Amino acid sequence: MRPHVDQRQAQVLALVRARGSVRVADLAQELGVSPVTLRRDIEAMAARGEIQRMHGVISRVEGIRPVSPEPAGAVSGRARTGPGAGLVIGMVVPTTEYYYAEVVRGAREVVEARGARLTVGLTRYLPGEDRTQADRLLSTGADGLLLTPNWDAGSAAPGEGAWTAELGVPTVLVERGAPPGHPAAALDRVMSDHAHGAAQAVQHLVGQGHRRIALASQETPTTARLRSGFEAAVSALGLQPPPPWPAAVGRGAAGPGAAGSGSEGDGGLSVADRFARTLDYLCDAVTSGGVTAALIHSDTDAIMLIPRLQARGVRVPQDLAVITYDDEVAGLADVPLSAVAPAKHEVGARAATLLLERLTAGANESPRQHVELLPRLNIRT
Repeated sequence: MRPHVDQRQAQVLALVRARGSVRVADLAQELGVSPVTLRRDIEAMAARGEIQRMHGVISRVEGIRPVSPEPAGAVSGRARTGPGAGLVIGMVVPTTEYYYAEVVRGAREVVEARGARLTVGLTRYLPGEDRTQADRLLSTGADGLLLTPNWDAGSAAPGEGAWTAELGVPTVLVERGAPPGHPAAALDRVMSDHAHGAAQAVQHLVGQGHRRIALASQETPTTARLRSGFEAAVSALGLQPPPPWPAAVGRGAAGPGAAGSGSEGDGGLSVADRFARTLDYLCDAVTSGGVTAALIHSDTDAIMLIPRLQARGVRVPQDLAVITYDDEVAGLADVPLSAVAPAKHEVGARAATLLLERLTAGANESPRQHVELLPRLNIRT
């Protein structure tokens, strides 16, 4: 251990013994060190039995563990009586609405059942906000993080998001991966196998007699995996690829229909323009391209597209069979739609379980895990 680390830890121990307990965030500010650096010291000191820690507060061993106030963003304050009692789990997600509402709910149920607490930070997909929120949760006492960074799952650029592997606390990626060789590739992760979900949809449609199928998806972090599963299934089943997606005007980029791709290259268009292009593409694909079925991501897009398709003479399902992806509201359409449903609740629950095991059993007790959960295809006739 370097001398200045010894000195800093001696200061921490002296302050804790003098005061009985102290908040980690206050102590970091008082000592002029980063919360991450201080947390490393605290972990080492707690492992040696010199201090106790709970809810972002550290206390002397001979004292009674203090009860700290609810950290900002806490989801619940239930009694803590499980093997994770006293732990604070931080969760950074793009939103707590739509897809991630169920992911957060799954994590919350597991965390609370173990006697721990869940605090949430939101990014709204804003650049750099994922790190800002992660740092904020750590500074307010999170013992570990469930993290959904703002990159496309499995396709983080070189250097992008390297900070996720340097947080100093156990971290589990949720619905995100990183390519081999990327620092974050060594983190635990739990995610949906969206490629498998897309392939399921294609297989089902082929079983219904369809031989030319299209994929329509706006650009999202899910799109790349949907596209890879779609294209793999089209190739494996010997299907004719769908008509190519017309390039965006002035951009020369492929869009959702190019060999089943997602709306990459449409970034310069408004949401309304992209929606109009999707409608045009599907109409042309049916009327002149031989397409008889489509996988549409997401449910809301499908529900909006179907009446517009019918208004232009494309009957659903007679001319175009539709399966949606996400299954948030597909069953609420006027004619309920078949849909692929990622196991969102279970993703959150598995991720929280894995993180709590790291925190209670030790980060090095077992190999890191990359868990992929298969979506379910819900057929509605």
